[in-house]
Amino acid sequence: MIEVVEYRGWKNNLSIRNANFEIIVTLDVGPRVIAYRALNGFNVMKNYDEQMGKTGEEEWQIRGGLRFWLSPEDTTRTYYADNAPVRYEKLGDYGARFIPPPEKEYGIQKVLEIQLHESKSFANISLKVTNIGSKSTLLAPWAPTVMAPGGVEVIPLPAKYPHPGHPKNAKSAADFAPNQDLILWPYFDFRDSRWYFGSKYIMLHQNPQKGPTKIGLAHRLGWVAYWNQGTVFVKHIPYTEGAVYPDSGTNYQTFSNEDMLEMETVGVLTSLAPNTTAELQESWELFLQVPEFRTESEIDRLLLPLLNS
Repeated sequence: MIEVVEYRGWKNNLSIRNANFEIIVTLDVGPRVIAYRALNGFNVMKNYDEQMGKTGEEEWQIRGGLRFWLSPEDTTRTYYADNAPVRYEKLGDYGARFIPPPEKEYGIQKVLEIQLHESKSFANISLKVTNIGSKSTLLAPWAPTVMAPGGVEVIPLPAKYPHPGHPKNAKSAADFAPNQDLILWPYFDFRDSRWYFGSKYIMLHQNPQKGPTKIGLAHRLGWVAYWNQGTVFVKHIPYTEGAVYPDSGTNYQTFSNEDMLEMETVGVLTSLAPNTTAELQESWELFLQVPEFRTESEIDRLLLPLLNS
């Protein structure tokens, strides 16, 4: 079913739901995917209480959930105040296209498309940006997703293998080459106890007592996950070999502070010509009643079977 519903003070929000799961997208502002949950279940998205139900602000508001940003991050275009009403068009029985007003001062038009599975939690998300200006512009679609506090994020790492030793033992020069790219923001600290860097996974715990931290990766393994109150949210994310990504080559970034944890997919960096479109696609899943995982072996035992199913 697709219908306009009230949500936390906003009169107009689109509910896309099947018999088991629901996605709610704001229409009075944004768009923001402000809720993603099992019916009557835990909303994995952060909602900033003081910003719910408000519209028309002069400055950009985080609000929570999925937003549509553009990278590289700057102080103007990135923080465009998307506080006006949004049009929508139905895409079948379980999908919709969301069309905010054009950002005329930057010559761009954003479009968000969501398609929910007819019975499962699986959802395809598409962020499209078209250059409606007269000159090329450098950008990448960016999908920061603000998650509810109190959980733990899991980022899988590439497989480890031993140093080949003598060159005769190497199958190729690639055996001596790096296979992991990690980018650190200036407010990251290796002593921060929220982070765990293991042999198979990185884990980041959201902590209401600690401020900003952030890393980015050239992430080729296709998924990241966030556990919170027994629900696991999974993002399936793309990586294109040989493509140029923003922020020293990162297609995935993660940020956390006192309020939330943010899972950020980033698209290919493109010099977008007039009348052309760039697109970022990802997909989501929810898994319910999952015990908390605290170690790598527990991730292997509790999370991987869900992903492989």
